Amino acid sequence: MKRPNLTTDEYIEGIRGHDRAILGRAITLVESNNAEHRRQAQELLRILLPDTGGAHRIGISGVPGAGKSTFIEAFGGRLVEQGHRVAVLAVDPSSTRTKGSILGDKTRMEQLSAMDEAFIRPSPTGGSLGGVGRKTRETMMVCEAAGFDVILVETVGVGQSETLVADMVDIFLVLVLAGAGDELQGIKRGILELADIVAVNKADGDNINATQIARAEYERAFQLFRPPGHAPWDPHAVVCSALTGLGLDDLWALIEDHRRMITTNGELTEKRSRQRLRWMWSMVDDAVMEGVRSHPDVSSRLSGLETEVLAGTTTATAAAEAILRAFGIDR
Repeated sequence: MKRPNLTTDEYIEGIRGHDRAILGRAITLVESNNAEHRRQAQELLRILLPDTGGAHRIGISGVPGAGKSTFIEAFGGRLVEQGHRVAVLAVDPSSTRTKGSILGDKTRMEQLSAMDEAFIRPSPTGGSLGGVGRKTRETMMVCEAAGFDVILVETVGVGQSETLVADMVDIFLVLVLAGAGDELQGIKRGILELADIVAVNKADGDNINATQIARAEYERAFQLFRPPGHAPWDPHAVVCSALTGLGLDDLWALIEDHRRMITTNGELTEKRSRQRLRWMWSMVDDAVMEGVRSHPDVSSRLSGLETEVLAGTTTATAAAEAILRAFGIDR
């Protein structure tokens, strides 16, 4: 049976009252592309805005096989034990053909998802990074209004999603492995340039020495890619084990040090202001692009212009100018 729609006041009361069922429904409302749902979602977010912004916003990426899910479950569980309320927003890879996604995060983090002070929400992208930007950012705000003071945003670890996630969090953590040959081969330089902390995972058993060597390699890499003193925070490399808990408390202490520093020097306020402004313009860019593509005078010519560009019978610039003229912009 279809559940009745909630009023905005009912959503507000439920979110502020830590009602998990209403929180889930509010996030579904925020994620919806239905025009009426989006209108109510924006009204909801406007009212909740004073209750947002207080959480640690932590982005987590990692190389394949680094054990992100196990790490997040262990790290999140440790934070819950220390009295924190933890929300995990897992940005799922979605098929650009089917728009489907693998929403298996709760089964990957069974122990954490069973904790009353934790909340796990997969966020299907629908094949659109813009979808990640709007849905994940607004979901983060709803979770903060619901009293979660630590938000972990997990990215798939491939493509441009890391850059997008790094631009919506306060600190960006990259999980890596040791013992795979050249320690820097499994991670892109671009990710190192984004990372505030690199955590070498699986520092347990016979692998402890290898993780220490890898940590030293990443510390040297940071000096090459990001010279000290050129940013308010010098990135760090640490070792940890999701299996034994080694290094998890030290990692959290480092995150808290980072938070204190950027709060004291005003960087946190400035960073979030810049993020909001870029978010606004990215939303405008996405909407304008969709408007151009769906404009009837553009869509009627688009196939032919793309064919000409592919065949090399016209230049990309000439085709772009034709599209803009069809849309009503004469350059």
